[in-house]
Amino acid sequence: MEDIVNRVAKSPLITIDLEDLRPSGERHVVDLAQWLESGFILREKEFRQALVSHDWSQYQNQFVAVQCSSEAVLPAWASLLVTTYLQEAQLVVWGDPHQLEQAIYDQAIAALDSQNYQGKPLIIKGCSDPSVPQSAYIGLIRKLQPIAKSLFFGEACSSVPLYKAKK
Repeated sequence: MEDIVNRVAKSPLITIDLEDLRPSGERHVVDLAQWLESGFILREKEFRQALVSHDWSQYQNQFVAVQCSSEAVLPAWASLLVTTYLQEAQLVVWGDPHQLEQAIYDQAIAALDSQNYQGKPLIIKGCSDPSVPQSAYIGLIRKLQPIAKSLFFGEACSSVPLYKAKK
Protein backbone atom coordinates (compact mmCIF):
# COMPACT_ATOMS: atom_id res chain seq x y z
CA MET A 1 0.00 0.00 0.00
CA GLU A 2 1.34 3.42 -0.96
CA ASP A 3 1.61 6.25 1.52
CA ILE A 4 -0.63 9.20 0.97
CA VAL A 5 1.50 12.18 -0.01
CA ASN A 6 0.37 15.68 0.87
CA ARG A 7 1.42 17.49 -2.28
CA VAL A 8 0.12 20.80 -0.98
CA ALA A 9 2.43 20.64 2.06
CA LYS A 10 5.40 19.83 -0.19
CA SER A 11 4.57 22.55 -2.68
CA PRO A 12 6.45 25.88 -2.70
CA LEU A 13 3.10 27.72 -2.50
CA ILE A 14 2.83 30.31 0.23
CA THR A 15 -0.65 31.03 1.58
CA ILE A 16 -1.36 34.56 2.77
CA ASP A 17 -4.38 34.99 5.02
CA LEU A 18 -5.50 38.60 5.37
CA GLU A 19 -6.99 37.78 8.76
CA ASP A 20 -3.42 37.28 9.99
CA LEU A 21 -2.64 40.89 9.04
CA ARG A 22 -5.51 42.32 11.09
CA PRO A 23 -4.03 44.10 14.08
CA SER A 24 -5.68 43.53 17.42
CA GLY A 25 -7.27 46.45 19.16
CA GLU A 26 -10.72 47.78 19.71
CA ARG A 27 -12.57 49.71 17.05
CA HIS A 28 -14.61 52.76 18.10
CA VAL A 29 -16.89 55.26 16.42
CA VAL A 30 -16.98 58.84 17.67
CA ASP A 31 -20.24 60.28 16.38
CA LEU A 32 -20.33 64.06 16.25
CA ALA A 33 -24.14 63.90 16.29
CA GLN A 34 -24.02 63.27 20.04
CA TRP A 35 -22.90 66.88 20.54
CA LEU A 36 -25.41 68.55 18.23
CA GLU A 37 -28.36 70.47 19.56
CA SER A 38 -31.59 68.89 18.27
CA GLY A 39 -29.40 66.62 16.17
CA PHE A 40 -28.60 69.37 13.65
CA ILE A 41 -27.12 72.47 15.24
CA LEU A 42 -23.51 72.80 16.28
CA ARG A 43 -22.97 75.52 18.85
CA GLU A 44 -19.25 76.12 19.08
CA LYS A 45 -19.03 77.07 22.75
CA GLU A 46 -21.10 74.10 23.94
CA PHE A 47 -19.32 71.77 21.50
CA ARG A 48 -15.91 72.76 22.84
CA GLN A 49 -17.09 72.33 26.44
CA ALA A 50 -18.49 68.88 25.67
CA LEU A 51 -15.20 67.83 24.07
CA VAL A 52 -13.22 68.98 27.11
CA SER A 53 -15.41 66.93 29.45
CA HIS A 54 -15.50 63.80 27.24
CA ASP A 55 -13.37 60.82 28.39
CA TRP A 56 -10.84 60.57 25.57
CA SER A 57 -8.63 58.08 27.43
CA GLN A 58 -10.90 55.23 26.28
CA TYR A 59 -9.48 55.63 22.76
CA GLN A 60 -5.82 55.30 23.74
CA ASN A 61 -4.08 52.82 21.39
CA GLN A 62 -7.43 52.07 19.73
CA PHE A 63 -8.74 52.46 16.18
CA VAL A 64 -11.27 55.29 15.79
CA ALA A 65 -13.70 56.34 13.08
CA VAL A 66 -15.02 59.87 13.41
CA GLN A 67 -18.36 60.45 11.72
CA CYS A 68 -21.62 62.33 11.94
CA SER A 69 -24.68 60.12 11.72
CA SER A 70 -27.10 63.01 11.34
CA GLU A 71 -27.84 64.97 8.19
CA ALA A 72 -26.35 68.10 9.74
CA VAL A 73 -24.02 70.25 7.69
CA LEU A 74 -21.00 70.72 9.92
CA PRO A 75 -18.15 73.15 9.62
CA ALA A 76 -14.93 71.46 8.45
CA TRP A 77 -13.17 72.32 11.70
CA ALA A 78 -15.59 70.24 13.82
CA SER A 79 -14.04 66.87 12.92
CA LEU A 80 -10.57 68.40 13.02
CA LEU A 81 -11.16 69.65 16.56
CA VAL A 82 -12.31 66.18 17.64
CA THR A 83 -9.17 64.71 16.06
CA THR A 84 -6.98 66.91 18.27
CA TYR A 85 -8.33 64.97 21.25
CA LEU A 86 -7.53 61.61 19.65
CA GLN A 87 -3.75 61.89 19.49
CA GLU A 88 -3.32 58.80 21.69
CA ALA A 89 -5.40 56.65 19.33
CA GLN A 90 -3.58 54.20 17.09
CA LEU A 91 -5.45 55.34 13.97
CA VAL A 92 -8.13 57.94 13.30
CA VAL A 93 -10.16 58.19 10.09
CA TRP A 94 -13.17 60.16 8.94
CA GLY A 95 -15.87 57.64 8.08
CA ASP A 96 -17.84 54.65 9.20
CA PRO A 97 -16.58 51.36 10.69
CA HIS A 98 -16.12 49.85 7.22
CA GLN A 99 -13.89 52.75 6.15
CA LEU A 100 -11.97 52.39 9.39
CA GLU A 101 -11.34 48.71 8.67
CA GLN A 102 -10.18 49.61 5.15
CA ALA A 103 -7.67 52.09 6.57
CA ILE A 104 -6.45 49.55 9.13
CA TYR A 105 -5.78 47.04 6.37
CA ASP A 106 -4.15 49.71 4.18
CA GLN A 107 -1.65 50.34 6.98
CA ALA A 108 -1.06 46.63 7.61
CA ILE A 109 -0.45 45.91 3.93
CA ALA A 110 1.87 48.91 3.58
CA ALA A 111 3.89 47.61 6.54
CA LEU A 112 4.03 44.03 5.19
CA ASP A 113 7.59 42.92 4.46
CA SER A 114 7.21 41.56 0.95
CA GLN A 115 10.79 40.26 0.64
CA ASN A 116 9.69 36.79 1.82
CA TYR A 117 7.38 36.59 -1.20
CA GLN A 118 9.90 37.57 -3.88
CA GLY A 119 9.65 35.20 -6.86
CA LYS A 120 7.31 32.79 -5.03
CA PRO A 121 3.92 31.35 -6.00
CA LEU A 122 1.35 32.89 -3.65
CA ILE A 123 -2.21 32.02 -2.71
CA ILE A 124 -4.38 34.73 -1.20
CA LYS A 125 -6.67 32.80 1.14
CA GLY A 126 -10.23 33.17 -0.03
CA CYS A 127 -12.40 31.99 2.83
CA SER A 128 -11.53 34.82 5.17
CA ASP A 129 -13.77 36.53 7.64
CA PRO A 130 -16.40 38.63 5.82
CA SER A 131 -15.23 41.69 7.77
CA VAL A 132 -12.05 41.71 5.66
CA PRO A 133 -12.83 44.48 3.16
CA GLN A 134 -12.56 43.76 -0.56
CA SER A 135 -10.16 46.70 -0.82
CA ALA A 136 -7.68 44.75 1.34
CA TYR A 137 -7.51 42.00 -1.27
CA ILE A 138 -6.97 44.60 -3.98
CA GLY A 139 -4.25 46.34 -1.97
CA LEU A 140 -2.49 43.06 -1.28
CA ILE A 141 -2.56 42.08 -4.97
CA ARG A 142 -1.15 45.47 -5.96
CA LYS A 143 1.69 45.09 -3.46
CA LEU A 144 2.59 41.49 -4.30
CA GLN A 145 2.02 41.23 -8.06
CA PRO A 146 5.25 43.06 -9.02
CA ILE A 147 7.36 40.58 -7.04
CA ALA A 148 5.40 37.29 -7.10
CA LYS A 149 6.04 34.41 -9.46
CA SER A 150 2.30 33.76 -9.51
CA LEU A 151 -0.85 34.72 -7.63
CA PHE A 152 -3.86 32.56 -6.87
CA PHE A 153 -7.05 33.15 -4.91
CA GLY A 154 -8.77 30.56 -2.74
CA GLU A 155 -7.35 27.46 -1.12
CA ALA A 156 -4.45 25.29 -2.30
CA CYS A 157 -6.87 22.48 -3.21
CA SER A 158 -9.13 24.74 -5.29
CA SER A 159 -7.63 28.04 -6.29
CA VAL A 160 -8.31 30.50 -9.07
CA PRO A 161 -5.22 31.69 -10.96
CA LEU A 162 -4.94 35.48 -11.01
CA TYR A 163 -1.49 36.24 -12.33
CA LYS A 164 1.63 34.55 -13.64
CA ALA A 165 4.88 36.46 -14.18
CA LYS A 166 6.36 36.39 -17.65
CA LYS A 167 9.57 34.41 -17.94
